[in-house]
Amino acid sequence: MTDTLLAGLPGFDPGWVWLVGAGPGDPGLLTLHGVNALRQADVVVYDALVDSRILEHAPKSAEMIYAGKRGGRPSPTQRSITLRLIELAQAGKRVLRLKGGDPFVFGRGGEEALALTEAGIPFRIVPGITAGIGGLAYAGIPATHRDTNSSVTFITGHSVTGEVPDNLNWQALATGAPVIVLYMAVKHMGRIAAKLIDGGRNPDDLVAFVSNAATAKMRVVECRLSDAGETAKDVEAPAVIAIGPVVGLRASLDWMGRMNDGRVLVSPDTAQDAAE
Repeated sequence: MTDTLLAGLPGFDPGWVWLVGAGPGDPGLLTLHGVNALRQADVVVYDALVDSRILEHAPKSAEMIYAGKRGGRPSPTQRSITLRLIELAQAGKRVLRLKGGDPFVFGRGGEEALALTEAGIPFRIVPGITAGIGGLAYAGIPATHRDTNSSVTFITGHSVTGEVPDNLNWQALATGAPVIVLYMAVKHMGRIAAKLIDGGRNPDDLVAFVSNAATAKMRVVECRLSDAGETAKDVEAPAVIAIGPVVGLRASLDWMGRMNDGRVLVSPDTAQDAAE
């Protein structure tokens, strides 16, 4: 069946780099293009958030290179990863750069692609399902809903320096985005919540932390924006964070909770709001 599904998909030529998104966690969310790339790769340079079962699609002969970058832990630099991709491609390898989520959504895929362009290395982009959409969906939270929001804003929770981004108009974000989705923001959630509230955001806005989204370890915690900094202290990274009225829909849309005969954590007041 797999060979039939992959029939007609592009060949992976030597000397090329494919930047592939693996999705937010569940191996079933990997695209057919992603499977096709894995099955042809000579080298797989993969991130920390890629499920090990996804790597099993690669040939046993493929070289597996871990390039995980986790906050607060020893990690390879972005420059060293990029240089390795170039060196491997110049050696005539089929190089697969495998990233969690989507390589072009806070995944540094753009940086790597620009470096490959400068080095004259041909590449292909294979999009993946980003955690800000797929991870929230597994938690029963739609990124958009006709009755609540016609727009959504995606924000990274830290800048290149690792601090809260200082080049954002927090007032505009606080008042102009009905729904905000934050990546990599657990560490700085207290400061981010304060900036949003100072910018005019309702401190009673609903917030959901989706930790280890779309995996067997997924855990969802809800709170108010005013309590988000304190709540974040008990949240395990990685987590994607949703702020806004769509969080209230989760009480009806928590399909994973129903499948598992259990409920993930919801504070009593937010549950009451959803019921009303």
